[in-house]
Amino acid sequence: MRKPWLLLLLGMVLVLGGSALAWKVQTAGGIRVTEVTFAGTGGTPMSGLLYTPPNATAATPSPGVLAVHGYINSRETQSGFAIEFARRGYVVLALDQTGHGYSGGPAFSNGFGGPDGLKYLRSLPTVDPANIGLEGHSMGGWTVLAAAATMPDAYRSVVLEGSSTGKPFAADGSPVWPRNLALVFSQYDEFSKLMWGVDRAKDVTGSAKLQAVFGATGPVQPGKVYGSVADGTARMLQTPATTHPGDHISPAAIGHALDWFALTLKGGTPRPASDQIWMWKEAGTGIALIGTVVLLLGTFQALLTLKLFAPLRQAIQPTASARDGRWWRGVALSALLPAVTFFPLFILGMVALPANGLLKQAITNQVLTWAVVTASLTLGLAALGKGARPGFSNRWPLSLLIGLISVGVVYGTLELVHRLFLVDFRFWVVALKRLSPAQAGLVLVYVLPLTLAFGVTLRTLLARIPVAGESNLARYGSAVLALSGGFALLLALDYGALFLTGRLPTAFDPLSTVVAIQFLPLTALMAVIGVFTWKRTGGYAVATVICGLLLTWYMVAGTATQVV
Repeated sequence: MRKPWLLLLLGMVLVLGGSALAWKVQTAGGIRVTEVTFAGTGGTPMSGLLYTPPNATAATPSPGVLAVHGYINSRETQSGFAIEFARRGYVVLALDQTGHGYSGGPAFSNGFGGPDGLKYLRSLPTVDPANIGLEGHSMGGWTVLAAAATMPDAYRSVVLEGSSTGKPFAADGSPVWPRNLALVFSQYDEFSKLMWGVDRAKDVTGSAKLQAVFGATGPVQPGKVYGSVADGTARMLQTPATTHPGDHISPAAIGHALDWFALTLKGGTPRPASDQIWMWKEAGTGIALIGTVVLLLGTFQALLTLKLFAPLRQAIQPTASARDGRWWRGVALSALLPAVTFFPLFILGMVALPANGLLKQAITNQVLTWAVVTASLTLGLAALGKGARPGFSNRWPLSLLIGLISVGVVYGTLELVHRLFLVDFRFWVVALKRLSPAQAGLVLVYVLPLTLAFGVTLRTLLARIPVAGESNLARYGSAVLALSGGFALLLALDYGALFLTGRLPTAFDPLSTVVAIQFLPLTALMAVIGVFTWKRTGGYAVATVICGLLLTWYMVAGTATQVV
């Protein structure tokens, strides 16, 4: 009876160990990381993480940097930049934009929160107001440009990572505005058309819009300083070999920002751009993220040993006898249907279900549209076919209870980690964050329809995939292939074409392309949870509850709120 608890303990070790590593890295060298809140325009509550190096005091104020994430991200996404800025003696405010993370207001309001963030940073006694840098990724670039436009004399230099001046959301750039601008625009950036009007990111040097900002009469030369730092007209383009979301985990993209502030800000601690440690923080929170899954499954398994949940323990009954042609057709249908419907239904969700007074998050509405319509198509196709149906338990009250407790343990652990180490569970674009009170209310709105849709997916998966007598490895592998294979193929074709030709086949919707990256690990997670719980209960009910709760929490906490 001790074995079921070992998985739970292993999960806790991974979560706490990874989080402790992340905390150790972000506080290296005596850097102090604190959570700050302040009132923005019209009393809008604003949130951020403040990184204060030991050299920054009221007696010896240091340069400051306002660092801002992009759309449907949050302050922690900027941790790679923030850690390295702070290691070089800068006080860093990693801001949550309005409508993101723990900042209030609707997304896009109040200049995305940029002017309020800059005003707050300048008010700190540890910051030298004459030495302020602005750094933003994607929409975060528009955020810091809003600050620069509102307070034109309140900063010295700007780094735009995968962003742009001008339309759709920023003031037009010129050879004299914004002051001392570095543009880091990656060679495979998915948003090249939106940002700089070129079909291939590699062609950004020839963008007429960019040349106007640089005051150039021909192609802009990467690595060359245009204008004068002393006059505030300096310009530089850098083009690291990564993608738009890849900027967050690119030593080159981060290094270019470090070099620019070293050139344009006075003070700080000299340190070569190659000296970077942020990736160990990413590794730590990544370990914690994996530990979260282990902890979740371990909690469920331990609870299942209790007398209360004994009725859930049932023998499994695989519905397939062999991997024949029919089995492979079922796998193909399960894998391809969600991927084939992804872009059409995301576009449909954007048009037909915009954010409103009840369903307040545009991206979550797109996910909801995709999940519900795809589930409906799955049910329709299943009704047309013949074959075995899973004899799953209908003990939904117990399934609901064990699912709530299992996910609740994970949430409680995240709260503990936040209080101990001020980190969340994340790796790159995949992140599990604490819910704000407003987000918790939205979970209650979205959880039922999403859970029902996920239930259809899991029921169909477990009705088609398990084969009698197969090994655990084959069972999990088949399930992951059935749920993630389509997205793996979609992303391989999409990004393969991008890396080979410089053109993104789905450039008509680059945002959904980036969002699709998350669907690969999330669908794999659904498959693992589905098989793990099915093996112990013979049913899909527990997996439905756990996936519904966990993935709704994940989506609501990790995106933007457009309506308040």
